[in-house]
Parts: sequence; C-alpha cells; structure tokens
Amino acid sequence: MSGTSLDGIDAVLVEINGNAFTTKLQLHEFITWPIPEEIKLEIQDCFSIERSSVQLITSLNFKMGYLFAEAVKQVCNQARIPLTQLDFIASHGQTVFHIPTSFNRYTRSTLQLGEPAVIAYETRTQVVSNFRTMDMAAGGEGAPLVPYSEFLLYRSNRGRIIQNIGGIANATVIKADANLEDVIAFDTGPGNMIIDEMCKRYTGKSYDTDGQLATKGKVQPQLLDECMQHPFIRQPPPKSTGREMFGSEYVLSLLNQWRHLSIEDLLATMTMFTARSIVDNYKRFIFPTYSIQEVILGGGGAYNATLVKMIKQLLPNQQVLTQEDLGFSSAAKEAIAMVILANETLHGQPSNVIGATGAKRPVILGNITPVPF
Repeated sequence: MSGTSLDGIDAVLVEINGNAFTTKLQLHEFITWPIPEEIKLEIQDCFSIERSSVQLITSLNFKMGYLFAEAVKQVCNQARIPLTQLDFIASHGQTVFHIPTSFNRYTRSTLQLGEPAVIAYETRTQVVSNFRTMDMAAGGEGAPLVPYSEFLLYRSNRGRIIQNIGGIANATVIKADANLEDVIAFDTGPGNMIIDEMCKRYTGKSYDTDGQLATKGKVQPQLLDECMQHPFIRQPPPKSTGREMFGSEYVLSLLNQWRHLSIEDLLATMTMFTARSIVDNYKRFIFPTYSIQEVILGGGGAYNATLVKMIKQLLPNQQVLTQEDLGFSSAAKEAIAMVILANETLHGQPSNVIGATGAKRPVILGNITPVPF
C-alpha cells in the first residue's frame, strides 16, 4: 500500500494460513519501494481540487499499477521467492480522495488508484483490491480498514488502544477479552501529514527524522489552541478524514498566519497537535466507557521519538508501547493488514468492523482480479 504521507510503497511478503480466528501469519520480507519524485508530484496534483484533472487521474491510475507491480517483484526478489509461488496480491492502492459523508451534490465515496489489472498482468497473479468501497455501499465510511486485523492480532485480557500514526492517525479500541462486535475504531485527526508538509516546505526533506527539529523548538500555545479548535477533533465517531482536510491547503492556511515562527517552533507545535488531538479523542470518546491499560503505537509516527515522548507525557496512567515492543513491525503493519483482509475476501468472509465504519452490516470487502492468462 501507499499511504497519505507518500513516503513510499510498503510491500510485505507474508505466509498466511487459515482465516478469521484461525489466522496464522509469518512475515518473510518487508520493503518500502520509493515513489519517483515526478509521480509524487502527480499524486499531489490529484489531491488538489485546483490542479487535478480527468486525464491526470486516468493516467496515474495505470502508472501506480505499474509501480505496485514493481514493488511486488522487488520484495519477492529480495526474499528470493519467484512470482510463481504467490497465491494472491493484496493492494490497497493510493487514496486520492475520500468523502466519508455526503455534502452538497457529492455522495459518500472514495477513490484509490493503482489499476489491479496492470498488477495482475505484470505478475500473473490474482489481485484483491479496492477494500473500502463495499463498506461504503453498506452505509459505512470505508475507513478505518485495519481494525479487523488488529482485533485478530492484538486482542488480550488487557484493554488496549492500537494507535496507528501514518499521514492520518487512527485508533482501534479493543477492550479486555473483546468480541469483534465490541471493537470500535476511528480517525483521531492528523498524524504525520502536517509535520511532513511543513518539513518539506522549509527543509526539502520529506519528514522530521526522529523528531529532531521539533525537539529544538518550543510549542506555541496560541497556534496549538487554534489547531485544537478544528471541528474534526471534537466530532464524535464514527469518523474518518484524509488529506482533503489536513493536507497542503490546511498547512498553507496555517503558514499564511504563522509564517513568522521558526521551523523548529512550527514543528514542535504541530507534533504536539498530533499528540494532543490523539489523547483528546481518548478522553472524549474512549476513556469514559473503556478501561484501557495499554496504548500500542504503530505507523511512521512510532519512529518519531519526540512525538512518542509527548504522547507518553499526556498518558501518565497508561503504558505506551510500540509495535516493536510486541515483536511486530510499525512500518509493515498496514501492509500486513491488507494481506489479512484479502485472505478473508478469498475465503468469502466479511472483514469490515461496523463499530469502526458505521456500516449497516458486515460485508465481504474487496474486488478480485483473476490471473489474466
């Protein structure tokens, strides 16, 4: 998959057996395959209402298909596994726009690019893709997708929040000894998206490595308070968001007002905004109902030492861990989740979590593109 942060295509080679509660998996290889700069620019243009076009979206859909196919070939090559040994490819695609709730003349909908026919042809392997759309057809928001896999992998006798911090941050709540119908999940707000965008504009780097720049700055209370007033932060779940709400347009609006601040102070404040928005959602929508002992961080944000430190300071009564503390990979987590979803699709089993998306009923996710010849 390729996320909203555009930091590369995550590809995992996973051996998976069984399904649902009998699922057993082993990670054999993981790579992040780079997205060429010219393709990144085209994706960013697709994100923009002003710069996007039908021609650009149509062309990029096929370009991303070829890139995903190449990522599959590379991860197999690195693991020394021939393509002929693959049973299926799970492809989330590249989200370019997501409309979780209808407004004006626009209906609830979502669009992920990365043509599965191209992937299937290039690899001679069946592809399961487009996981969000069936949930939306069933009245859900099509996001978040990962709670099903998190339930299978992380349920225990302790109350847990599995907090993914990618471009957008999302929380999955798994109470002690939970059943699937007990699970709730929702987007909490921005993850790395604002931090990365500001870092790119000021330094040319795609992200703040280990939060090093942020740790040199000071959190600006007035800017932080303004950000925390964003209506999405206080919106009750189910809820989902993306680049259309916290992307470059949002960053530009902040910079127009706060450009006099140093990049260190901006990043310190935006890093705290991510931490505060996550914890504020916990206090509003999770802690009043659920007893939580552990918060487990994943995604790229789990490698930002400054962000992790801020979250720990804001949660003195919970143990804050990373995926690595449990023997998993923060970086590979979402790609592994796609494999689990595709496996359920091929077994004819629903894998949406209605407590996460708000769908009317459990449904089988994903479209299947067969081996072409």
